[in-house]
Amino acid sequence: MRPRVLSGIQPTSDSFHLGNYIGALRNWVAMQDEFDAFYFIPDLHSITMGHEPAALRRRTRASVAQLIAIGLDPGRCTLFVQSHVPEHAELGWVLGCITGFGEASRMTQFKDRSSKGGAEATTVGLFNYPVLQAADVLLYQADKVPVGEDQRQHIELTRDLAQRFNTRFGQTFTVPEPHIVKATAKILDLAEPAMKMSKSAASQAGVLDLLEDPASLRKKIRSAVTDTGREVRADGDKPGITNLLLIASALSGRSMSELEEDFVGVGYGDFKAAVAEIVVEHLTPIRERYAEITAQPASLDAVIGDGAAHARAVARETMALVRESVGFLPMPGA
Repeated sequence: MRPRVLSGIQPTSDSFHLGNYIGALRNWVAMQDEFDAFYFIPDLHSITMGHEPAALRRRTRASVAQLIAIGLDPGRCTLFVQSHVPEHAELGWVLGCITGFGEASRMTQFKDRSSKGGAEATTVGLFNYPVLQAADVLLYQADKVPVGEDQRQHIELTRDLAQRFNTRFGQTFTVPEPHIVKATAKILDLAEPAMKMSKSAASQAGVLDLLEDPASLRKKIRSAVTDTGREVRADGDKPGITNLLLIASALSGRSMSELEEDFVGVGYGDFKAAVAEIVVEHLTPIRERYAEITAQPASLDAVIGDGAAHARAVARETMALVRESVGFLPMPGA
């Protein structure tokens, strides 16, 4: 049997951005054949910091449609919405009962967000976020979890909780390993090349969305921050140019050195125009495919329903083991 992977991406906006795509999502596409892949939209996590209900529903559907548009095949992976599988919340509660308060308090994401918003603006849901994230993984007995370095701490907590549960109650969970793709490019904000591209940026002028129209993409790339020189090369002193080269390399499949040779003697304006065309050419089929998918809402709903059914069948098996292990009475009719 193929090893199982699980990963998710939150529906925090109407469109994923290029950093999401290059840094994670296109690797999900490649994993469909190598792994038994489970991918989900963690909408439960999305309500920890406040939300607008209509926007959450719209963005959840849009997120599923975008994942299909970039190449996820519901026939080759399990694609589902987190809240459609209530076992996530149930297992989150059980794991919370074996998680130390100090252990949860040390989670970097919680510390960062709570320090910015203050105690009054920090919810219990945000505090429990890493425990629910552990439940997401352990519920499907995942062997590997594709994550960035910034999520390694959460995977370590997941491993600790799995081992603790197994020691205390008997072998129940697979202890997952982080699957970190070393070669993944970190795409930076075009307007602030010292920062990672993010939908939470104060300005969206440097964020390239997957569903953005070509004219807007070209304008943002044309306005990208560079430096006072003229040489197109990857260099620590040229973060803006290096970032554009990374984007062009990731989308064209050509190495950074090859691209540097192509643009010897070329001015920044022409270089940016060339990068813009690479981006537009790559994203246009995704945008068009997304439009086709969303034009057939019944078909999209069927995909979401099928994914939920398959995910819940696996989740129920795990929760049956968990309930027996911790001493709950059997479910009536089970």
